[in-house]
Amino acid sequence: MPTVEEGLRQDARQHIDAQRWPAAQATLESLLQHVPQDVPARMELARVILRQGLFRASGNQLLQAAAAPSSGALLDIQLMQRLCFSGEIVAARTCLDRVARLAIESVPLLVAQAHLWWTLGEFDDAKRLMDRAAATGIDTPDQFHLYATLLQVTGNIERAGQVLEAGLRRWPDFGDAAIARSNLCRQTAESNHLDFLRGQLRHLATDDGTPEGRFVRAEFESALFKELDDLGRHGEAWPALARSNALMSSINPYDGVGEAAVVEGLIDVAGSLSRPEARPARTHAGPMPIFIVGMPRSGTTLLDRMLSSHSQVTSAGEINDFLRQLHWVADVPPVGVSGMLGTLQRIPQINLAELGERYLAQTQWRAQGRRFYIDKLPVNIQMVPFIRRALPHAPILHMVRDPMDVCFSNFRAMFGNVSAYSYDIQALAHYHGLYRRLATEWHASLPDAMLDVHYADLVREPAVVLRRVLKHCGLEEEDACLHPERNAAPVATPSSMQVREPIHTRGLGTWRPYAHHLEPLRRLLG
Repeated sequence: MPTVEEGLRQDARQHIDAQRWPAAQATLESLLQHVPQDVPARMELARVILRQGLFRASGNQLLQAAAAPSSGALLDIQLMQRLCFSGEIVAARTCLDRVARLAIESVPLLVAQAHLWWTLGEFDDAKRLMDRAAATGIDTPDQFHLYATLLQVTGNIERAGQVLEAGLRRWPDFGDAAIARSNLCRQTAESNHLDFLRGQLRHLATDDGTPEGRFVRAEFESALFKELDDLGRHGEAWPALARSNALMSSINPYDGVGEAAVVEGLIDVAGSLSRPEARPARTHAGPMPIFIVGMPRSGTTLLDRMLSSHSQVTSAGEINDFLRQLHWVADVPPVGVSGMLGTLQRIPQINLAELGERYLAQTQWRAQGRRFYIDKLPVNIQMVPFIRRALPHAPILHMVRDPMDVCFSNFRAMFGNVSAYSYDIQALAHYHGLYRRLATEWHASLPDAMLDVHYADLVREPAVVLRRVLKHCGLEEEDACLHPERNAAPVATPSSMQVREPIHTRGLGTWRPYAHHLEPLRRLLG
């Protein structure tokens, strides 16, 4: 005869398999009355509760699991992943610290930890773990790619190139490594990989009928475009870019209807909120976030590097903590367009002050002892009205870049299986139009909410623009801010190579060599 605990576990599994979520929840709750420290059962209960749309209650179960004694490194890593999804970043870091104290030398577990530190934006810690894994022997394409990426973002470009070269020797069709190697530096007539890239493209099927095959080919085409563009061979470069983006668009179609619905919902909800007072003098005792928002590829990384060169500022990078905490206070799981629309429906009932408190509680550690920390997630342009009310003291800086330049910069970037808008000219113009509509609306309804920082002005007259930015943030001028190339902190965006150079104007007018091909985009942008 099975014990009571064994019977409850069997019953719970049957309910889960049949997707009888309330019954599964009740059974798991009964089980945990017998074994309250059973972390796997607690995590399963959290999953069952989440399937019923209860975001907060699911997270509370994960917090209880995190408070229980460790059930082993692998389970702690899985728990940490779930905590991050639930917006419980502080508890997730505690789990990861607990694993780190075990001094594990298993390569898969070292890599798993490194990936999680990467997720948290702790790139130096992630790299140290990957150094240990590499010394023992990394042995998969994903492990090589993660190690090379961490070497790049922490500034060891030469070693990153060596790791990518080693990966491509073992796996010549390793698309992630091919595009990463091409992006490591500016290619020259004396040093490039055109022959290799063209040889692999001849070898790869034009379309093997699988998303995975199309994705690899798209990466090689994107790498070919990047190297030809570096060499100024624009007539050969454009067809490679067009082929790459056509493949990516077929894999990741743009949901224009969903994106438009979110923007409409944002504007409607923001209009129903009470008008905030002018940004008050700072009263928050702890470190203060500075938000940098805008279109992706608008110069947000450059501004971030300039500001974080200040002695009182550090960069938290592109973190999604504000949106995650908005989902938490709304008690709606962060799942795509439907999750966002569900959250917006609950905005009038939520406590925006609580949202600010949650955000600060989960992010203050990122300040590393400085007075300010930068939250540089461009898509937070959608969050401006909520940031303004939840964190009224926090400066918001809005990067503005010429529409053709910013759209072409998105079109030429290989974002992988995200940012579906960037792979099709009509989708790109539609997405930019939605962004522009939000920016216009926020300026009209919240005229003091954010300070526009024009990319062209920033690179042409950095001292003048930076002086205005620092004053807006309540910071004294420091010469170091004009030399972001001296900033040794890790940087993990597609602009990581450009921002390690002195400020320059090469980013202006980059679309012009492709003006003929981009004429449809110019017309759509108006």
